[in-house]
Amino acid sequence: MPSPEPVRVLFLSGKEAHAVEPLQSYLKAIHHLQVEFRQTSRLSSNLGDFRVLVLVNPASLSPSEQEQLRTFVEDGGGCLGLIGPPMESLPAFFGARLGHPSPSMELRLNFADPKHPIAQRLPPELCLYDRFQPLEPSDERSHPALVTMWHYQKVAVALLREEGKGRVCCTTLQAVKEPLFQQIVYRLIRHLAGLRELPALGVGILGYGPHGSMGCLHGRAAQEVPGLKLRAFCDLSPERLSQCREDFPGCRTYQTASELAHDPEVDAVIVATPPNTHAALALELLRAGKHVICEKPMCLTKEETEAMIQAAEENNRVLSCYQNRRWDGDYLAIQQALQDEMVGEPFYLETFVGDFNHPCHYWHSHRPISGDAVYDWGAHYVDWILNLFPGPIAAVIGTLHKRVWHDVTNADQVRVQIRFADGREAEFLHSDVAALRKPKWYLLGTEGAIVSQWNELPVHQLDPITYFREEQIPVTETPPLLTLRRRDPRGSMAVQQLSLPKPRRFPYHLNLADHLLTGEPLAVSAHSAARVVAVLEAATRSAEKGGNPELLRV
Repeated sequence: MPSPEPVRVLFLSGKEAHAVEPLQSYLKAIHHLQVEFRQTSRLSSNLGDFRVLVLVNPASLSPSEQEQLRTFVEDGGGCLGLIGPPMESLPAFFGARLGHPSPSMELRLNFADPKHPIAQRLPPELCLYDRFQPLEPSDERSHPALVTMWHYQKVAVALLREEGKGRVCCTTLQAVKEPLFQQIVYRLIRHLAGLRELPALGVGILGYGPHGSMGCLHGRAAQEVPGLKLRAFCDLSPERLSQCREDFPGCRTYQTASELAHDPEVDAVIVATPPNTHAALALELLRAGKHVICEKPMCLTKEETEAMIQAAEENNRVLSCYQNRRWDGDYLAIQQALQDEMVGEPFYLETFVGDFNHPCHYWHSHRPISGDAVYDWGAHYVDWILNLFPGPIAAVIGTLHKRVWHDVTNADQVRVQIRFADGREAEFLHSDVAALRKPKWYLLGTEGAIVSQWNELPVHQLDPITYFREEQIPVTETPPLLTLRRRDPRGSMAVQQLSLPKPRRFPYHLNLADHLLTGEPLAVSAHSAARVVAVLEAATRSAEKGGNPELLRV
């Protein structure tokens, strides 16, 4: 599958260079965008070298520059105007009149055309905290792109128009720190450049598992996410393939990875087999020209990650890991709190998962296949830790206990301690012999702390014999209660509950489609997944040596 077409962009920030830095950083991360940033509002004589021009507050364009810009667009270029204070009017070229500005507030935005390319895979309603200033089309060639309700009327906050062979857009939205706004700006740049989304990706699932397992979930996601097309399943078990054909009528089924690798309608394969098989299967698929997404953990050793990444690079394919819990509401809320500096500088973190329960007899509890208990929940929790504390690692300590569940080979309890080069500390504890749970999160910062308690939610159902039945939703699947406590300027402690963002269906798969079809940044890179594996492997080595520190430079 071809890579997104390179696009040369000239970004003129003028006096607003510092204010738009977050947006510039996002655009720099998109490899096929070749963006030249200039801290000026003056046009240059070489506009023809670029596909799209981004102007921040283009109020000072002279008549000759406006004519130069019009010629650039009429010849097939694109122009995006990011409009904010102190602008009171727009050059006529943009085909828009500025309405009266209002204070910043929560804006509920909709795409004027839900089927427009910029709307693909985004929620039908977007919420941004931003300054409100309406845009009114000055003629019939300007059309709303984004609208919001204002005093019972739909008003535009972004307008699109065509000029000759090119396109023009202007928007009064200014939320340059918000990932959603950054994503919209990039899509506008693509649209202004005349780029179209690549054809839908054919998806194959390798490893179906028991009914209702991860293979089934990935199949549902491939059916539901626009831009993905479910093509085939592969599993060694004829019984599971039969179940697969019942669950997903019309899909092809294979019994070997080699058969799946040679299916020309499969562009990407999700490997949902046990961890000890990930590396060999991924290498075979990457060398066959498939994009590969591995279930977590990506594999079991640093050596395997290096071979997988090398194969992906040599074959120009995408390699990623299904770190789906990066979209868990509690993690996102803590991440946002740190970005907003609500606890000052974070320096110490404890995380926990567990209970006093007999481990399952599936492969999850068999060390030669799973890598031991640390690779199970640890793949999620260590990923969280490394994203919240992104600095270089100095050392890893692992310890384990085997005291109760002797019928399985996994440890009863594992602990991973991570020491960072800047002095920060983090710990992950997974215990199947914890009669009392610790908090899921315990985070200390220089100005405050965050703690979370598990949220136990029973479900009651009517029963004609016993009147009702009670079932417990697993606490790992219910959002915990997050409390932030910090010292205020008067010397007392303020306490507040952190709100959690609303969940989205299949957010990982949405991002995967965005990356492969439009070139948007990949949320879970192979290198970030490899860093998790390196820590888990180091913790395992440390535990085998009685808890001696393992030096690690990743």
